[in-house]
Amino acid sequence: MRADWDALFAAPVDAHVEDVVANGVPCQWIAASGARADRVIVYLHGGGYQVGSLVSHSELMARLSAAAAVRVLGVGYRLAPEHPYPAPLDDSLVVLAWLRGQGYLAQEVALAGDSAGGGLALSVLLALQLAGQAPPAAAFTMSAWTDLTAGGESYEARAALDPINQRPMLVAMARNYLGNIAATEPLASPLHASAAQMQKLPPLLLQVGERETVVSDSELFARKAAAAGASAQLEIWPEMFHVFQQFPELPEAREAVAAGGRFLAAHLSAASSRKNSS
Repeated sequence: MRADWDALFAAPVDAHVEDVVANGVPCQWIAASGARADRVIVYLHGGGYQVGSLVSHSELMARLSAAAAVRVLGVGYRLAPEHPYPAPLDDSLVVLAWLRGQGYLAQEVALAGDSAGGGLALSVLLALQLAGQAPPAAAFTMSAWTDLTAGGESYEARAALDPINQRPMLVAMARNYLGNIAATEPLASPLHASAAQMQKLPPLLLQVGERETVVSDSELFARKAAAAGASAQLEIWPEMFHVFQQFPELPEAREAVAAGGRFLAAHLSAASSRKNSS
């Protein structure tokens, strides 16, 4: 399955690519032409915590680097079922610690991710808060999987519209990832975080396709985060499917990635301005 996934999405990359190991975690620097190196977008790929890789998502990361004019660091976190929760979360936190050791401040880093990687990015934000660490400047998610109970209304209401994700498959993938951990554990299912845990989240942009069974995952998370006092912008793209941003032949995909890049670049630049004025 992993080899098939990589073969399906592997594509030529219009960017400089460099492999790096961040405190034991395989990663990849991807820098589009003109991308600044003093800011970083840490990218967490999707694939239900079981498939997906730096290979399958290199083209998407390159387009995000171009859209934001910022270097992207893709994280090759460990996958279930061999490495269930909290291995992907632990690896992501290790990479952020490595970046701090490289001299990057929290406000010089942003997070991005799709599907399970989008949910993982939100889990990382919650884990950083629990550890008393400063959050990244912002986070951008695409079709984020935030609720491993698959309990949202859209899992039934959008089932006939979604050509990719159906509830039984997602429940099975969640089981492989969670092991003996409850599906309501906030660091695995960030939708189940408390209002107190969400109130200090950095600015968020959550994109999702209208035809997805996981629409509720982004919709409910954005609503809950906003109610807690966080800045959470939700975009539901008409007629679009799961992680449509990964198909650059679609004008909607190009527009969505461009919007995500502008969002991250703006918050990374704003963080730079605040730093310079302090």
